[in-house]
Amino acid sequence: MPRSSVPPVVLHATPLGPLLKRYAAGSAVACEPVVEGLLNRGYRLSTTRGRYFLKHHFDPETAHPTAIARQHRATQRLADLGVPVAPPLAGHDGRTVAVVGGHAYALHPWVDGRHRHGGQLTTGQCARLGALLGVVHASLERVMPARRRQAPPRSADPNDTFALIDDLLGRVRRHRPSDAFDALARHRLLERRALLRRHADRRPPRGGPVGWVHGDFHPFNVLYRDDAPDVPAAIVDWDRLGVQPRAEEAVRAGLIFFVRPVGALDLPKVRAYARAYRRAAGATSSELAAAVHRVWWERLNDFWMLRWHYERGDTRADPQFPAASALVVWWTREYDAVCEAFVE
Repeated sequence: MPRSSVPPVVLHATPLGPLLKRYAAGSAVACEPVVEGLLNRGYRLSTTRGRYFLKHHFDPETAHPTAIARQHRATQRLADLGVPVAPPLAGHDGRTVAVVGGHAYALHPWVDGRHRHGGQLTTGQCARLGALLGVVHASLERVMPARRRQAPPRSADPNDTFALIDDLLGRVRRHRPSDAFDALARHRLLERRALLRRHADRRPPRGGPVGWVHGDFHPFNVLYRDDAPDVPAAIVDWDRLGVQPRAEEAVRAGLIFFVRPVGALDLPKVRAYARAYRRAAGATSSELAAAVHRVWWERLNDFWMLRWHYERGDTRADPQFPAASALVVWWTREYDAVCEAFVE
């Protein structure tokens, strides 16, 4: 999931009047925040001319108007290829980004639908989801500018992780009043430190082939229509569009969609999803195997949810922590089976 320390939605700060003057969208009738997801700041907007999704681009990492306009051009080109997206509307000046009061906004057509996690998908629907992500990656290669040569990012250094674990353990110890979350955090930190010591020699090299990716492909960013549940109606939230190892996005998405509450993966669904992704994206089994190893190492060294909780006092990710932290342990034990599900 995206990681940021931005504050929650503040509805009264949305300048509806000045914004709507820039579009042929009528006058506002109702506006309510869309609360699903961790960091999205968006509104369901009804006007005298229809229904819209109003997005406030506020993350400092992605909210520059030039970057937003690039995202908008990408979604329009993807829509022209038949990829299910919801490109923004252009204002009277032809621009899709409206800057009002120093804040950037975009107006999109409203897409009726709901989010569905992997437990709600049939095996066939999982395959269609994997094929869709493969089509997204292949289509982005067609519509985005040529990539500059760049080295994939380095993998996490376990020595840095050991220092972070010690720091987090100190924060847990000092937290008052102590609660059940503190107890689970301490247990997982000690458990992870032991796992990392055992597997420190398995640090992977730099990542594999890079390409344009959605950057944040997970259940809250895929909408399904109730009357057509087999095929997603729209892929939304393209804020993290960028150049990254493509196969790693496929693995990360599989983890989020198909993790069970107990922290294990639904491997038959992963297998259907990954097989369809490889065919649609033209990815090799060896590419997926390397991505599985890199993402496993990433998860072994990653504590973003605990950093949110203890460093920022931000508890929005807390409900995800039990399953996510259990997954690392289960995955380490079942490493070969997970790898086989992604590559066979």
